[in-house]
Amino acid sequence: MSRVRADEEEYWHSSKFRAFTFDDEDDELSQLKESKRAVNSLRDIVDDDDDDLERVSWSGEPVGSISWSIKETASGSTSSLDGRDSSLQKGSSSYAALPKQASSYSLSSLFKGRNKLSSFQSLSDALTDTGVKNYAPELRRPKAEYKDYSSDWSPKDTVRRMQRGKVCSLERFRSLQDKLVLLDEAVAGHDGNVITAVLIFLKRTLRREILFRELEVRQVALCHLIHFLRETGEQKFLLDLLRFLDRTEEVALSQYREHLNIQDVEKRREFLKGCIGLPFSAEDTSHIQDHYTLLERQIIIEANDRQLEMAGQSELFRKYPRKASILNMPLVTTLFYSCFYHYTEAEGMFSSPTNLKKTFKIPDKQYVLTALAARAKLRAWGDVDALLTTKNWLGYTKKKAPIGFHRVVEILQRNNAPVQVLQEYVRLVEDVETRLNLATKYKCHDVVIETYRDLKDRIQLTAYKCKVERGSAEEEKINSILSN
Repeated sequence: MSRVRADEEEYWHSSKFRAFTFDDEDDELSQLKESKRAVNSLRDIVDDDDDDLERVSWSGEPVGSISWSIKETASGSTSSLDGRDSSLQKGSSSYAALPKQASSYSLSSLFKGRNKLSSFQSLSDALTDTGVKNYAPELRRPKAEYKDYSSDWSPKDTVRRMQRGKVCSLERFRSLQDKLVLLDEAVAGHDGNVITAVLIFLKRTLRREILFRELEVRQVALCHLIHFLRETGEQKFLLDLLRFLDRTEEVALSQYREHLNIQDVEKRREFLKGCIGLPFSAEDTSHIQDHYTLLERQIIIEANDRQLEMAGQSELFRKYPRKASILNMPLVTTLFYSCFYHYTEAEGMFSSPTNLKKTFKIPDKQYVLTALAARAKLRAWGDVDALLTTKNWLGYTKKKAPIGFHRVVEILQRNNAPVQVLQEYVRLVEDVETRLNLATKYKCHDVVIETYRDLKDRIQLTAYKCKVERGSAEEEKINSILSN
């Protein structure tokens, strides 16, 4: 032990650096010599028997100490040093190769489960040895994944993959028969997205005549394609398909729908005029004619009203400025506009409400409802009364509401009609329960009192007395009825 400690002191107090001279060998040989000396000296220092760290390797020998690490490093370094150029060995006669240590630590002992090997065996040798059980079997991809790379899918497999959201290339289906089988499988899968995707592929790769002929006997796919073309706005392709199928009315409607894309009013009017001669059904032809006539009226009304508004000659336009143009508005909106700004005009004027009613055959119910809303918004209660008043052939007048007086009351209350006006029309509600509910809701006390009086309901009349103000005319009226 004293010799070992003396060697240790000599090593730690020595230095491998010397003063610079031009005779120094500035090459790799000097570094290798010093490395050899350091390794040999460390091996002598740590090679003692009092190492209390005992760990066992896979081969059964203690591992983890410094001496074990040096042995493993030396055994690995020897093989690399032996392969160097022979010129390194000629530079010094004292140079000797590091002794090759047989290492008991190898990867083959892990894979084969051996306790100890006499010589180092490579990983490839260990894996190819068939005499010993292999604890790391080869991992293979599932067979289904190989199809992803070979693209060898049948139409049915392709549709299933598309339903699962996987990316699939349809270009491998080149023949017409394969494409039709793919379409039939997509239809059988009842997945609209897959059907549409396949139809887009067929639309791009087949001639129109062939595609139309095959879709004619496949109604589900045909409906999908027609809907897709309408959504994407491919009008020309859609018209060609409908003409091939001899659907003349659908062709006409598709052409008529093009007016929505025309912004200029004059061009739209001319387009609608040309649509009148298309092969529509009798009912549709009437609608197209009305549309064209309405747009003509709107153009005339818009031009006149814009001039009146700019001139400032109309008090109604000054008090209630127009919020939007009437062009391209529906018929009901045009009628409301006419009842609001041109209610008193003669029937011969294009902007007269009665002219619009007669020209477009607007039902009485729709006309009364629209006119009532327009005049109530202006708080023209006299016009409301005249609108709901009719004369019989004997000259007697009576109130009549095609929409029902309960609707009249709701519209008037929505436009903040006074209580006196509301009470007049609440009294005209025929259903007693509805009349009481409306009268109570809108505080028409006279109607409630008169209804309970007619019903001779003393209990309800007494209870209602608590809901009116003390000393009011309504309370006196209730007391007078109860006393009699």
